[in-house]
Amino acid sequence: MTTGQHRDAEVDTDPKDDAPLPSIAEQVAEQLGGWRGLAESSIPVVVFVVVNILAELRPAVIASVSVAVLIAILRLVQRKPIRHAINGLFGVGIGAVIAWKTGSEKDFHLPGILYGIGYGLVLLGSAAVRQPLVGWIWSVLAAGGRSEWRQNPRLVRTFTWLTVLWGVVWLAKVGVQAGLYLADMDTALGVARLALGYPPYALLLVITGWTVRRVTRNTAPLTP
Repeated sequence: MTTGQHRDAEVDTDPKDDAPLPSIAEQVAEQLGGWRGLAESSIPVVVFVVVNILAELRPAVIASVSVAVLIAILRLVQRKPIRHAINGLFGVGIGAVIAWKTGSEKDFHLPGILYGIGYGLVLLGSAAVRQPLVGWIWSVLAAGGRSEWRQNPRLVRTFTWLTVLWGVVWLAKVGVQAGLYLADMDTALGVARLALGYPPYALLLVITGWTVRRVTRNTAPLTP
């Protein structure tokens, strides 16, 4: 191999290796089906709340499940991924079945409340054992699977308090919903579920992305 060829071999790298990784917000949104998927997952809940206010429980259950099915069919016809639509249909379906059997509209929201409590406790538990869940999620979604942050005390502390923040916010918003559920304030519960859904989630994403980028930028790279 000549000297020129040797130089060419040295600099011949895949441009994809140097391509910047998408932001954590973009990655999370993609995992959830993109911004369209986020919107579509909310539509059945909105339909349930509105129809339940205007009519009764059973029409609300039928309408919400029907809309979820139509969204899944539309994605299938458009040859779009239907995994997120099926997940949304599954979540709505569980709540709808419980509400249908008990005859109580508030039970439509019970699976979401229980899931939120469990998720919040898992977040706080992971921070307590120094394995912050937000750090591992960041590794998967925004760092290409790399976990060098585990060797950086500053990043470990950052991900730990971010995980605590996520857990506290998650339990707080679920606590509001649980309080309304126990108080039999069915309509207020539906409105609270919508209001406390994506807005706090989006704010947490912004805080997480900004904090991690700032700390990473101000932290010297680890030597091998």
